[in-house]
Amino acid sequence: MPRLSLIFLFLIFQLQILGQNEIKHRLKFIEELEEKGDYYYAIKIFKEILEMDSTSVEVHWKFAEALRKYKDYQTAEKEYRYVFQNDSAQLFPKAIIYKGLMEKQNGKYDIAIQTFKTAKKKYLKNRRSYEYLKIKNELSSCLWARSHQDDSIQVSFEQLPKTINTNNSEFGSTIFENSLYFTSLRSDSINNEEVYDTKYSTSIYESKKIEGVFQDAMKVKNINNNNENIGNGVFSLDGNRFYYSKCSYKKDNYQCVIMVSKKQNGIWSIGDSLGEIINAKNYNTTMPSISKMEDQEVLFFSSDREGTKGGLDIWYSFIKNNNQYSKAKSIRSINTIENETTPWFDTLKQKLYFSSNWYENYGGYDVFYSNYNGSFEKPINAGQPINSPSNDLYYFMEKDTFFVSSNRVGVNHTNVSTCCSDIFIGFPVEIKKDSSETIKETLESLNKRLPVTLYFHNDFPNPKTKDTFTNVNYIDSYKEYISMLETYKNEYAKGLIGTHAEEAREDISDFFIEYVEQGVKDLSLFRELLLDELKKGRKFNLYIKGFASPLAKSDYNVNLTKRRINSLINYLKNYDNGIFKPYIDNQSLLFKEIPFGENTANKLTSDNPNDVKNSIYSRAAAIERKIEIQSIRLIEGLTLTTTNQLQNLGKINKKQIVSTVFIIKNTSDKKVEIESIEIPCVCNKVEIEKMTLSAGEEIPVKLIFNSENYQGKIVKSIYIQVKDQSEKLRLVMTAEVE
Repeated sequence: MPRLSLIFLFLIFQLQILGQNEIKHRLKFIEELEEKGDYYYAIKIFKEILEMDSTSVEVHWKFAEALRKYKDYQTAEKEYRYVFQNDSAQLFPKAIIYKGLMEKQNGKYDIAIQTFKTAKKKYLKNRRSYEYLKIKNELSSCLWARSHQDDSIQVSFEQLPKTINTNNSEFGSTIFENSLYFTSLRSDSINNEEVYDTKYSTSIYESKKIEGVFQDAMKVKNINNNNENIGNGVFSLDGNRFYYSKCSYKKDNYQCVIMVSKKQNGIWSIGDSLGEIINAKNYNTTMPSISKMEDQEVLFFSSDREGTKGGLDIWYSFIKNNNQYSKAKSIRSINTIENETTPWFDTLKQKLYFSSNWYENYGGYDVFYSNYNGSFEKPINAGQPINSPSNDLYYFMEKDTFFVSSNRVGVNHTNVSTCCSDIFIGFPVEIKKDSSETIKETLESLNKRLPVTLYFHNDFPNPKTKDTFTNVNYIDSYKEYISMLETYKNEYAKGLIGTHAEEAREDISDFFIEYVEQGVKDLSLFRELLLDELKKGRKFNLYIKGFASPLAKSDYNVNLTKRRINSLINYLKNYDNGIFKPYIDNQSLLFKEIPFGENTANKLTSDNPNDVKNSIYSRAAAIERKIEIQSIRLIEGLTLTTTNQLQNLGKINKKQIVSTVFIIKNTSDKKVEIESIEIPCVCNKVEIEKMTLSAGEEIPVKLIFNSENYQGKIVKSIYIQVKDQSEKLRLVMTAEVE
């Protein structure tokens, strides 16, 4: 029996060795496939390997990398998550970075934010590393994307027909003489059994447009070569030169150069390589684009040549006499440590369009533009639907129509919804004139931007006073707050050493980025939308709540939150030389203030004035010191108002019955009928003299509260509904039950 057991164990051992050898053999084959760019077939073999051994972290890592390069973001996210959770030896530290990137490209911005915050802590020891800078940038980018995910410019946007777009990749298009020229990886490199018997290669195709319909695409003669990747075709201003990229392997290195073909007797010549002024030796030069700038023909392109900040940068060279090129210049004002690609210059609007994976974006590469006024200005995201969580590149315009290449969800594909690029077309659409439906859409659009949350330093503005008004402009308060970041980091890290101190400092840094700075960005977006609607003659109530940390007494904190709300009103009055002030003065913009003080603050937040680390400089305390623009509503004809919308009853005993009185007024010139009074809590009762108010009439509303079954800080509301009005008047009572 023991001998049989030994034989059995030996056989298992032999099978394990054979299995490992087979895995090594297949991994070697995968490397060969990936060198050819054949990730589709490589992924199939990875799946077979994982059926043999599903526990190898290394295999999962390599599988995740292949999935990412094949643009299967959803499966790649799962694989990177597996590696991050199971890589106890930390052999693959970048797994968490790529996990966050895949979450972002899947549109999961909230999850990605948390991932990048975790990743940031792991790279704290080397803040100058590319990885740390990348993580920090992506965290900011995810916050931006979350704030802008409901944005959309007014355009019609759709894919080009299947005469152009296939289940493979199409990209890099241009229009010339009523034909669309584009780059494609077509299925003629794959046989019917999906066995890859040749290298992947791209070619340039032409689709003629006849009576508004794009015809079947054909390869451009004398340009394409099945052994090399050819793409990114563009014409010279006179149409007699055709520039394109040629990429091929040279001494085990993949290298791209820009080629030019000339029209001779109506036929394109075999392409010639541009000289080293453009194609710098041993560097990649690709993605040519021809335009006119400063009354000269100019060649824009992307290159990783010497002098590049990182990855591919955008360069340009002026062309004289059709074949003389000036020394290439880098556009340093827009280039970053990542990739800037696919440039296209709009001569009419003097804008340079390009794609980048560094600036704040929705995911992967987004299209940006930079205004040109003798120099290139700070890039601006071109917005949705031009951009998406996937890769969006090769933007260009022809008259009022624009084209962009994207691998977003919805493209033609065989089995992975984001594997392959299609070419999309867009053009402006007529915006509907004002109507009741448009007003409803306007309110929805404005409220999508809310809440806007703005933060303050402890006891600011106007510390150590009981004033309810301030002359401080919120943006000045914000700037002073931001300048205190290092103080916050140092104070909160006091008493901690090593990693714990670094994590405390980083926690505060993240709070300033994620909340304090983001609040001002959100305010800026909301402000511009609000101004546009006020200019149309609309009138709004803006509902603003104020909060405080529990460091001071209730009555003091209520006044403090009133000052904070007032600082926002001051900001709007002073913004852009008082552009909002006329609307505030003529009551087109009214502010409904609800100063809660600390009544809704977290009970665990320190209120010990001697413990400044936790009661002032901690994240928990800082997150309580805020105001929120919570909602916006149209001002309607008949309105009830009150001068004491919030009543603070202070401290009361448990099982005590207390009451307070609100004064409501009919501010219209017509009779108002109260249709109903909503009382959400059975702990409250309401007494009111009458349900109909004459023009200008005031009446008291008595709210009675039974504190039985309550403990701690409470906030209770009632809602008064006026007949034929959508808006309700909210009356709020706060107290602390002991």
